[in-house]
Amino acid sequence: MATAHRDSVFANHNFRLLFGGSTISMLGDQFTLVALPWLVLKLTGNPAALGLVLAAMALPRALFMLIGGAVVDRLSPRRVLLAARGVNALLVALLATLVLLGDIRMWLVYLIALGIGLSTAFAYPAGSAILPQLVRKDQLQPANALVMGMRQLSMFVGPALAGVVISLGAHGAQPQAMQDAEGLGLAFAVDAVSFAFSLASLLLIRVHSDFDPKPAAGGVLANVASGVRMIWADLPLRAFMLYAAVVSVFVGGPLQVGLPVLADTRMDLGAASLGILMTANGGGMLLGSFLSGPASRIVRGRLGLMVLTIDSLAGLALATLALVHATVTGAVLLAATGVLAGIAQIAIVSWIQRRVAPEMMGRAMSVLMFTFLGLGPISAAIAGSLLQLISLTDLFAGTGLLLTAIALTCMRSPALRSIGTERPAPVAAG
Repeated sequence: MATAHRDSVFANHNFRLLFGGSTISMLGDQFTLVALPWLVLKLTGNPAALGLVLAAMALPRALFMLIGGAVVDRLSPRRVLLAARGVNALLVALLATLVLLGDIRMWLVYLIALGIGLSTAFAYPAGSAILPQLVRKDQLQPANALVMGMRQLSMFVGPALAGVVISLGAHGAQPQAMQDAEGLGLAFAVDAVSFAFSLASLLLIRVHSDFDPKPAAGGVLANVASGVRMIWADLPLRAFMLYAAVVSVFVGGPLQVGLPVLADTRMDLGAASLGILMTANGGGMLLGSFLSGPASRIVRGRLGLMVLTIDSLAGLALATLALVHATVTGAVLLAATGVLAGIAQIAIVSWIQRRVAPEMMGRAMSVLMFTFLGLGPISAAIAGSLLQLISLTDLFAGTGLLLTAIALTCMRSPALRSIGTERPAPVAAG
């Protein structure tokens, strides 16, 4: 029993601190993810404005994400993460204060969105690089499973709680744009407080790079270039990154804009409907994370073929959202797509972690995050503008069918189909 306790990842004091602080912070993040699009729609009533806010967050994140990965590889990921989350905490607290005081303006929302995007460009690669410095190599898989599983659990619980908080703060006697102000302000405040817990845990954590910093070899931009060259030289890795970028541009953006508009214009529960839809998707991803291991064993390592098959099915489910008017029906469809996404996400991230050399991990993960978190919201600005020209039905039907078509077409690519079957061969830093 004593040996089993020592082998448990929770026996690691630093991991317990990171896991606890990150869990609270991830739960708080869901409040802002629901409240921010709802705030924009209530202030403007314009889907195009929502797309611009998402783009304001995405642009600095996209421009600096790769630099953030190089900085993390040069410095302590704990220090980078501490600074980035500190900035996020201040910005979200400012947003909460302005909303509660009734002094929020759209130009301020744009500026705060820009600041959040810039800080997360450094926070995301730092968060993915800190774990290998806290636990033994043989504990990385269970540690990653715990962190990713908790992220999905926060996506399951958080949006519903946020929707309830926003709805309870509504006051019908106020102007339409300000009816949800109290609830929105409280939702942002919850996220700000959650950042405080994360910052406290990071202050207590110690990692070896704090005391044994890596020697700086070349400039930051040269480090970025070496990371890109490493990925480009690895054919399966390059093929997947390009595929992920295409899916993010043509599918991710329309969904970010489409779901809040769907809840606002078609469903009867308002912000609560949006929370339920996001909760269903998060719950599906949580279930999918548990099913990822068995699914990978069933396909006998053919992860590329599994991911492409999953995406083709997910596209059909998303296309069906074009016909949805009931919250329950939408939740069922998004739960199904969440299960599929959870299976694919865990399998692919684990494959990349096994394949890439540790000294290149920050840069490799920054490129992966760039494809999803940098490109998707930029396309959201285009999707918001498209909703001025096409219907919401056309947007969902086109997005879903396009995802299916892309996945089926890419099944002809030997590099993508072979992902997971080739022998792992980490590429050394250049």
